Amino acid sequence: MPEKAPARERLLNAAAELFYRDGVGATGIDTITAHAGVAKMSLYNNFASKTDLVNAYLQARHVEWRELYRERLKHAKTPRERVLAVFDSYVDHADLAYRWGFRGCGLLNAAAELPVGDPGRATVAMQKDEAERLFKQYLSEMHPTAGGVIAETAEHLSFLLEGAMARAGLDGHDGRLKTARKIAISVMDQLSTLQNPDA
Repeated sequence: MPEKAPARERLLNAAAELFYRDGVGATGIDTITAHAGVAKMSLYNNFASKTDLVNAYLQARHVEWRELYRERLKHAKTPRERVLAVFDSYVDHADLAYRWGFRGCGLLNAAAELPVGDPGRATVAMQKDEAERLFKQYLSEMHPTAGGVIAETAEHLSFLLEGAMARAGLDGHDGRLKTARKIAISVMDQLSTLQNPDA
């Protein structure tokens, strides 16, 4: 018989499903411990509070996305392909959520329930800032002399990606994310035309 996972891991797995599927506010401690199959005391032995558990959940989702992105990055040979790897990693992250009923970005969904100043919101902002920084880095590699246009385009791509994820959550599938990827290609083509007017 396989050994049971440690209580902390089981609690995080239960929280990941319940917070994503039902929401942070709607999910109580008793529900989490029952779903994890652990005693209530196990939660407080591993997390200082529900707030601590929520933040651990958000950090785990950030790490999960980063791993998906790095896997995509292994196959991206050019800066343009690296930009698209960010979009593809969001599709991959969506795929992981289908078993719970896809509701869009788990990070943003949770952040919407947290009060201003909650540490979990900073975790969510960090992931969104990271994606935008990656866009800026790869666009700069594509067009080293483009100056301020790069920052504007990186922000544009960030808005495109996050907006597509929000709409995908309403739709219940990743179609909008795939459309956003096509738009990103068009945006990069337009940037290339601006940089090379004779092309």
